[in-house]
Amino acid sequence: MIDGKTRLCGLIGRPVEHTLSPAIHNTLAADLGQNLVYVPMLVGSDIGSAVNGAYALNVLGLNVTVPYKNDVIPFLKDIDSLAAKIGAVNTLVRIDGGYKGYNTDILGLKRALDCENIALTGKTIVIIGAGGAARAVSYLCASEGASRIYILNRTSDKALELKKDVCAAFPDIHVTAGALSTAGEIPEDDIIALQCTSVGLFPHVNESPVSGSIFFRKICFAFDLIYRPDETMFLGEVRRAGGRTSNGLKMLLYQGIASYELWNDVSVDEAEASKIYTILRELVRGQ
Repeated sequence: MIDGKTRLCGLIGRPVEHTLSPAIHNTLAADLGQNLVYVPMLVGSDIGSAVNGAYALNVLGLNVTVPYKNDVIPFLKDIDSLAAKIGAVNTLVRIDGGYKGYNTDILGLKRALDCENIALTGKTIVIIGAGGAARAVSYLCASEGASRIYILNRTSDKALELKKDVCAAFPDIHVTAGALSTAGEIPEDDIIALQCTSVGLFPHVNESPVSGSIFFRKICFAFDLIYRPDETMFLGEVRRAGGRTSNGLKMLLYQGIASYELWNDVSVDEAEASKIYTILRELVRGQ
């Protein structure tokens, strides 16, 4: 029951109507017995006013989605060091005088990969894309000690820009940048591929960012940040070539759980996470 002690959390961005996040946070609040509600909040243009207004209204915490993960940073009281390196924030935690920004997207990916028993340390990683999601993923791979990172993008210029930033933050990591068309030229085998573009997203389910059987045969595990459809054309090609695959639904789940844990200083166990994952899968199938 909502009463005078109910705390408010929510999602700010544009658009927000499609979000599954309320199912994560409101289920957690109910199951953990916390007096909290989570709602989406459409922010038309003025992200600074939205953040300052949320603090004035005693909002406990916020998630931030596109297009504001970068734009929100100047309006924060503090920022986590890794989020500052990435240059993107998706979680705001209320502190004295404002909000502290975190990037739980990478925490969500790390925990999702852990569930698949995939370690990044010492591995060859191919990151497909060079946008905001790829940036966060590349920083995670570098911080985990990947032996080599390939950043491949439709246009190589953007991949080269991201390479420069990753190498500046992690000078001991070997990073190669290039166009997607060069994927088949990668010499290593047992590649972990992380697909970070919107190619293959519903309703464009018959598209893949990469083509060529040589590359797919080199992949031992592929993760696609897209979770609708369940299996993108990219993941299907990897599976048919003999590699293991996972979509992005668990990343969505665990980034949300990480945010909830930061807001409420609690720890969510795997039994609860598994319950919410089942709920999310049903919601996705019903969309």
